[in-house]
Amino acid sequence: MWPATAIVAAVWCRASIVPYRMPLVRKIVFVNQFRRRSCSAFIVDHRSYSNENRNEDHIKSNYPDISLPRQHLIEYLFDGFRSFSDRVSLQCGLTERKYTFDDVMVKSTNLSKALRKKLNLREGDVVALLLPNIPEFFICAFGSMLGGLKVTTVNPIYTPDEIKRQLLDADVKAIVTLVPFWQLAKASVDLTKNNLHIITIKNTPGESTPTGAIDLQQLVESKIDIPDLEVPSPNETVFIPYSSGTTGLPKGVELTSSNIVSNITQVSQPDFKLVDRDKPTQDVSIAVLPMFHVYGFTTLLALMRDGVKVVTLPKFHPDTYIKSLQNYKPTVLLLVPPIIIFLSSHPGVKSEYLSSLRSITSGAAPLGALDEEKLRQKIGSPLNVIQGYGLSETSPGVTMTPLKQQGKFPGSMGTPLQNTLIKIVDSDGKHVGYNRNGEVWVKGPQVMRGYLNRPDETVNSFHDGWFKTGDLVRCDEHGMVYIVDRMKELIKVKGFQVPPAELEEIIRDFPSVAEAAVIGVPHERDGEVPRAYVISKSNQTIDVDKLQEYVSSKVARHKRLTGGISVIDNLPKNASGKILRKELKELYVKTGV
Repeated sequence: MWPATAIVAAVWCRASIVPYRMPLVRKIVFVNQFRRRSCSAFIVDHRSYSNENRNEDHIKSNYPDISLPRQHLIEYLFDGFRSFSDRVSLQCGLTERKYTFDDVMVKSTNLSKALRKKLNLREGDVVALLLPNIPEFFICAFGSMLGGLKVTTVNPIYTPDEIKRQLLDADVKAIVTLVPFWQLAKASVDLTKNNLHIITIKNTPGESTPTGAIDLQQLVESKIDIPDLEVPSPNETVFIPYSSGTTGLPKGVELTSSNIVSNITQVSQPDFKLVDRDKPTQDVSIAVLPMFHVYGFTTLLALMRDGVKVVTLPKFHPDTYIKSLQNYKPTVLLLVPPIIIFLSSHPGVKSEYLSSLRSITSGAAPLGALDEEKLRQKIGSPLNVIQGYGLSETSPGVTMTPLKQQGKFPGSMGTPLQNTLIKIVDSDGKHVGYNRNGEVWVKGPQVMRGYLNRPDETVNSFHDGWFKTGDLVRCDEHGMVYIVDRMKELIKVKGFQVPPAELEEIIRDFPSVAEAAVIGVPHERDGEVPRAYVISKSNQTIDVDKLQEYVSSKVARHKRLTGGISVIDNLPKNASGKILRKELKELYVKTGV
């Protein structure tokens, strides 16, 4: 039975302190949303990282480097939108409300000015989007960025404690949410003890704006005459998704306009491109992967810039998704393996519902060759299947399967994108070359600016300008990358990243617990689920049922200890006192406890 909860993911996703430096060749282009600033608004990067695909200490794309625009993200997107002004850009798959590309640009511009004038937000302030997939998500994101603000996205299934932590860490000044989430937002804001603006969106007929909230509709329809902002530098942060990185608690990933624009440009090259923006008919995509995650966020922006109509669904529900396939006849889909398997095997998904489908991307985990073939057989017509690997810290794309290489390298996540270097290293940081396993390091224009408020962690995540992913891969002699394992200790529950350290901190607050360790254990439906190993305080007994209830009250459903709790006498540790979670996993595999 397919779960009705959202199936979500990162592109095999999990993002220097050395920044991607400004090149010398410049061309200035302006749009009417911004005023001129002394620095250029558009910079073309002609830098190549190397002249060879194969190098003694790194690997680059099988395809030549390209010139990358260095615009502010909103300038770059709106330049693309203007070619499709009258076409529908965003449509709600439940209520059918819709916005054209012109509507999106106008409402975003109105919102940008209202945030500055009515809410008195200042350039560099942070706006949080506590939203599922709805059309207004991108209007709020664009309007905030156009107003010189930064956007952080919050998973709406989080608890108030989890949301509070992010609001404080990002120093959020305003939060946007749905009317039904008002109580959640208010409780989270109250925990911060800060005075944040709460903006609400009426998602269905009959809803009214709660007392104390600000109605988004009034803001996007405002006609405010204030001076345009100067064009922010493309090196300024615009988006702060939260990632657990390789270890530890969730942390903000600072992505700049340059990072995201570069990555959209990379994945939009002819060898990887999913749609043809010049064809007379409009492509359609159904967006069920969460927009609050960088995979859904960036890849949907790439589709929208090429004129694709995005139909939003707030969560994955089998019946709703099947109905949307029937009604909207998608031509391109952004998916994860569980949804691909659902499409190929669920009896309710008829082949005729997929007859218009021409391209899909698959991320979060490698898609098996048999699963891919089953989908192709069900559709019965040519289908582009592109797999990719990436991280929040890389905007997210690092590798993708070239269109011409489909089916030739089963299990591969593709070749490095253009202008991207990878090296695969051993424990000493030495490049191991082809067909040997090692940790993958990345260098490219899509790599993050750094972790928000965490300079030490940022420095530790890089080595000589290379971002250390913590993922174990190999690369064959054809330059195709294969995921081997996750060196990081994150637990991946239905695509959600669950950091053990976060759960361990909560468990240690339970009165009778002295020490705790959390690992991921296999689960038939969810892939992995958290399991806790705990040690009781001296002369105390741990009530496992009450501990389960305690943790469940503090975290989102996917972070609950579904894998169970074991009370043990000792936790395996190394000489420095670090918990050896790998040994706990081995114990579980051998004994089941």
